[in-house]
Amino acid sequence: MPRPTKCRMVCRFPQTLEFAPSNDAEGKELIILTVDEYETVRLIDREGMSQEQCSQQMQIARTTAQKIYDSARKKLADVLVDGRPLKIEGGEYRLCGGMNRFCGIDKCYKQEIFQNFQKTKGENIMRIAVTYENGQVFQHFGHTEQFKIYDVENGKIMSSEVVGTNGQGHGALAEVLNALQADILICGGIGGGAQAALASAGVKLYGGVTGDADAAVEALLGGNLAYNPDVQCSHHDGEHHGGDCGGHNGHHDHECRHGNCGK
Repeated sequence: MPRPTKCRMVCRFPQTLEFAPSNDAEGKELIILTVDEYETVRLIDREGMSQEQCSQQMQIARTTAQKIYDSARKKLADVLVDGRPLKIEGGEYRLCGGMNRFCGIDKCYKQEIFQNFQKTKGENIMRIAVTYENGQVFQHFGHTEQFKIYDVENGKIMSSEVVGTNGQGHGALAEVLNALQADILICGGIGGGAQAALASAGVKLYGGVTGDADAAVEALLGGNLAYNPDVQCSHHDGEHHGGDCGGHNGHHDHECRHGNCGK
């Protein structure tokens, strides 16, 4: 029986998921770069880490990091040489929520958020986050400056608090929610890239919601929240840039989003 694939820790979900040559790429086979392959390229080529440092950051063996990196570089070479379109998706990974002890980033905002908002998760406890401005559900996810978070137990709100996003935007907001250990997000408009990032963080989405934030949470708990399951954001081309606007599974950081890891 083969050994299960170990989840690879990914610090940041890619903000742009699709790339295409400016000339006609019709008929050319699409290259799929997995999220963990993307992360090795980001860490080694962008951040200047060694393969050993990359393996520690991703919490995998150095030989595994090298294998993933070599695969990523081969795919990128095919894209550049043959002019083929590229899409980033899939892979065996988990999104870091601020608990990575091998993190090489000094004063990581996710670590600070996770430490400040740690909670003991019980079977009947969940955390709901709402994009927030002046008491209302803020309508552009990627530009939200605040979340209001609600801790709910047995269908009742036990506490709530407004939390700043520390200037994070676009795809990084999904990482803020992951660090906050949010189970559910209520928001207005949200782009496809941000939706993918939320799915990777294990956050269930209720988009296309308007009106009073507190009332929206009460409606969700009452089972009558009006939302749009097919919400898309057309503001400032959020679909192509990781979501410009806007499961209850415990600590998301321990779960792998794909494959058989953490199931």
